[in-house]
Amino acid sequence: MGAPDTGDTAWMLMSAALVLLMTPGLAFFYGGMVRAKSVLNMIMMSIGAMGVVGILWVLFGYSVAFGEDKGGLFGDPFQYFGLKGIFGGAYLADADTGAGMAIPLVGTIPATVFVAFQAMFAIITVALISGAVADRLRFGPWLLFAGLWATIVYFPVAHWVFAFDGVTAEKGGWIANQLKAIDFAGGTAVHINAGIAGLVLAIVLGKRRGWPGTPFRPHNLPFVMLGAALLWFGWFGFNAGSAVGSNGIAGATFLTTVIATCAAMLSWLLVERIRDGHATTLGAASGIVAGLVAITPACSSVNVLGALAIGVAAGVLCALAVGLKYRFGYDDSLDVVGVHLVGGLVGTLLIGFVATEEAPAGVKGLFYGGGFDQLWRQAVGAGAVLLYSLVATTIVALIVKYTIGLRASDEAESLGVDEAEHAENAYDFAALGGSSVPGRSTVREA
Repeated sequence: MGAPDTGDTAWMLMSAALVLLMTPGLAFFYGGMVRAKSVLNMIMMSIGAMGVVGILWVLFGYSVAFGEDKGGLFGDPFQYFGLKGIFGGAYLADADTGAGMAIPLVGTIPATVFVAFQAMFAIITVALISGAVADRLRFGPWLLFAGLWATIVYFPVAHWVFAFDGVTAEKGGWIANQLKAIDFAGGTAVHINAGIAGLVLAIVLGKRRGWPGTPFRPHNLPFVMLGAALLWFGWFGFNAGSAVGSNGIAGATFLTTVIATCAAMLSWLLVERIRDGHATTLGAASGIVAGLVAITPACSSVNVLGALAIGVAAGVLCALAVGLKYRFGYDDSLDVVGVHLVGGLVGTLLIGFVATEEAPAGVKGLFYGGGFDQLWRQAVGAGAVLLYSLVATTIVALIVKYTIGLRASDEAESLGVDEAEHAENAYDFAALGGSSVPGRSTVREA
């Protein structure tokens, strides 16, 4: 208890706002990649996740993630229920003496600020999954799935990865404290977790009508690039904000985030140029996101060369991985698996190779004389999150499927989920010869 550091508090408030901005950024990124008749539904899935997860987080999600540890698996859901105790006290400094009432702190910032910051992580993790099921998932079942998945999957995994003994929790989770795998900002808890969940949900939901024979081209590439830009901007709050202070660690992670992302974008474009004969706008945007994903777990443990290596590896491997859905026959609409699952695995595992003692984490990987010690820790942490999310997501998806149903009807899918689910269209096609009824259109295809 005591007075918070005002500089750290200001930075963390800004970081929380930056991470929140990532979810509307994701909505534009995903929205631009779908057909015109699905864009509003795609955006609404991200925005809907903000509402559902935000409420669950303050009721019990924060307590499950950062409450007193129960067997290394989850926090006490009642310890901070409704943020009980988080609002205890207010710092009312006396202008003359400097004395005042102490407030609950996490490190050097008010606990309320830390709660807000972590809430944004929970929101965007759930929103990421929606890209795998574009064009065919009903909105109501999505909201139910989002709430159940956050409760059963994300909140406990966040406890494993982000709850550090005596720092962010009184006693935290097993990956952070016993395994000591490095995941600075969410390669496992966010990206591997959401990536494998997207794969499971896409398989349970089934393929889009006509896929893969029918082309499902992005309807608005400027939207995609705008979304990528907002994600990159917000990601500085995601990575540098995870320093939980305005300090040298934030500066180092800010820099490695820039370097890896630049390298990933260029390497993705190079793969496109060699493979397809041209570099694309969609490839540039996708490379940006792949680099951001891969550097997320590693940004505190690598130097400039390590960040470059991770960026290049992510750009190349993710660009190749997005084609796996055609080989294996799963309809991951917007490449959540290829970018988030593969990118998260790349960044998490490469820590075991390119981590260096000169970086803030102070850990040596295989290439810097550390042997295989950190590598096996990274592999176990990544594998555990992947396996748990796979099993738990399957259960959640099947519960929703066999109770209220998941998928839109064939007619709704053909008409467009925007009109079927929301009675709206993103664009007024009446001027082009469509229906004169406001909000309706006879145009069936983008």
